[in-house]
Amino acid sequence: MTLSIPPQLISATALPNQQLPHVTESDMIQAVRTLLIGLGENPDREGLKDTPKRVVKALQFITKGYDESLDELLNGAVFTEDTNEMVLVRDIDIFSSCEHHILPIIGRAHVAYIPNGKVIGLSKIARICEMYARRLQVQERLTIQIADALQGLLKPRGVAVVLEATHMCMVMRGVQKPGSWTVTSAMRGVFAEDVRTRQEFMNLIRHNASF
Repeated sequence: MTLSIPPQLISATALPNQQLPHVTESDMIQAVRTLLIGLGENPDREGLKDTPKRVVKALQFITKGYDESLDELLNGAVFTEDTNEMVLVRDIDIFSSCEHHILPIIGRAHVAYIPNGKVIGLSKIARICEMYARRLQVQERLTIQIADALQGLLKPRGVAVVLEATHMCMVMRGVQKPGSWTVTSAMRGVFAEDVRTRQEFMNLIRHNASF
């Protein structure tokens, strides 16, 4: 099957490449060294000698979603199927980073859609969540991006996404409220229009699996 992916969903970079200044890995390592010095540390002591390099590698990993695209991620895993019943993948682990403080966002996503002639490989739903999560984010935008990606790729009868997460910027600093959770949702199509369909989805994500 030939996929028709909307252009706005293909690009994975925050800005077009021509707008991004060229920064080498060495530049990034030096920036971390400068940060350590600014914090009153000695970046040349034994425990910190390789820290700038490790920090850069870690940041590159937790933001690797910028180097991924839906086209590559899907790899053709959209199939014609005559079904119109809800498909739900729930409790997808989410690890992201707050764009305001670059501190962790840890949570889980529940993603459902009602097909309209096409279905997607189940693992691809988790991979879509992962791709958008592995960027500097706000939870509201992350939720919308997941929903809009599925809506744009499949043109289903509807998409529902609920994201529950705790933000370390609210736990480790600032108001310091451990145990607080933020819940965001994005509803498209019949999930937005039909109360019963939306309620069925909400009931299913509250149900505790027995396996």
